Amino acid sequence: MLIAGFPAGAWGTNCYLVAPAAGEECVIIDPGHQATQGVEETLRKHRLKPVAVVLTHGHLDHVASVVPVCGAHDVPAWIHPEDRYMMSDPEKALGRSIGMPLLGELTIGEPDDVRELTDGSKLELAGLELSVAHAPGHTKGSVTFRMPETTEIPSVFFSGDLLFAGSIGRTDLPGGDMAEMLDSLARVCLPLDDSTVVLSGHGPQTTIGQERATNPYLRQVASGGQGAGPTTPPRRGM
Repeated sequence: MLIAGFPAGAWGTNCYLVAPAAGEECVIIDPGHQATQGVEETLRKHRLKPVAVVLTHGHLDHVASVVPVCGAHDVPAWIHPEDRYMMSDPEKALGRSIGMPLLGELTIGEPDDVRELTDGSKLELAGLELSVAHAPGHTKGSVTFRMPETTEIPSVFFSGDLLFAGSIGRTDLPGGDMAEMLDSLARVCLPLDDSTVVLSGHGPQTTIGQERATNPYLRQVASGGQGAGPTTPPRRGM
């Protein structure tokens, strides 16, 4: 298994390229703000051929490079239908101006081929299996992707902005909801094995076991919501 990731753009959003091995087909996860160059460099370095872009949610810091990446390689983009509008209307998604001087050149809009994700579905792309879980809270259409455990590697969980090392995604933007976030944490994250590797939308990798033991939000939902857990997550990304 090959997973190559790098932080991109003004928000340091993690973009991942996933393939069975170097020299094979791959899936690109969350090519966000200013990710195009990093994607192309990673493709060349590992001799990869992309077959699809898959998106954990529709915020600009995760989708800003979808149009050029999909266009350059003639591949579809997958996104949950409740977040699809954000690709063409990022200002509505943020509830404010996107701040063009900060972001620089942007290609706003949908790629030619957009396909919609559904809860519980399994994507079989590039010789990989990605299980999709709808996980609202950060946005209405947030999803996660999980790859099954094998004899060589533990399960890998691409959590988007649902779960971070030590924290969770913010819930103060349009479509965010703390109650939905806590429900998604309980429903999507808690059942996973402790050995599951978490690759999130921002920050370093972690494991479910580490977060179950130390993350105040996951501890809160694990205890049935008892205790004085944090009420507002720190801002990380959009």
